[in-house]
Amino acid sequence: MRADILEGLNVERAARRAAILVTDIADGAQRLVREADIAADALAEPLGRHLAAARSGLVEADGRTLFLTVQVPPVRLVVVGAVHITQALVPMAAALDLALTVIDPRTAFASPERFPGVALVADWPDAAFGGAVPPLDRYCALAALTHDPKIDDPALKAALSAECFYIGALGSRKTHAARAVRLIEAGYSEAQLARIRAPIGLAIGAVSPAEIALSVMAQIVAALRRAPREAAS
Repeated sequence: MRADILEGLNVERAARRAAILVTDIADGAQRLVREADIAADALAEPLGRHLAAARSGLVEADGRTLFLTVQVPPVRLVVVGAVHITQALVPMAAALDLALTVIDPRTAFASPERFPGVALVADWPDAAFGGAVPPLDRYCALAALTHDPKIDDPALKAALSAECFYIGALGSRKTHAARAVRLIEAGYSEAQLARIRAPIGLAIGAVSPAEIALSVMAQIVAALRRAPREAAS
């Protein structure tokens, strides 16, 4: 591998941006395609498909066999609200290799006894994102589950500004309508608000916390695996 390509891969990895290394099997020629450049690339369709699946593999193009080496950042799931739904999400996130962080300033809820082995931040979202929790980005999913505007709204603002690939919020349509008014007054656009999945989760008729958690995780996976990935939902 050429030094400049290796350096480019390392730069993208450090910045938590995806990239794909294209290798011609016949002659070993290589080139690096950054995620931002995929749409304009001659191989846009297979590149987008492999990026969405986060899988490397062979493709045929113009009579040549190419190997696509896909590099994607580890996906993070940030849940705001140490509630029963969140407890049900913990094993699902682990099974899917999602790096889970739970934020909740209410220490009665955010306790190690209720969330053993989980990265737990007992702080307000604004303080958490400025300190214990790394900045959000496009490879983060955020689920706001407290049903408390003082806690959920700052987290949703951070997720919208960071263009997280998934943003969901617990609450009825009436609750979300009031939330939308607050966010618009805070300067967010209708297009940005349309990115919030509310009511959160796929419409599977979920009732129990475990069922709601399942609907949320399914919605997160669907958002993650769409192809090609775009900043807007």
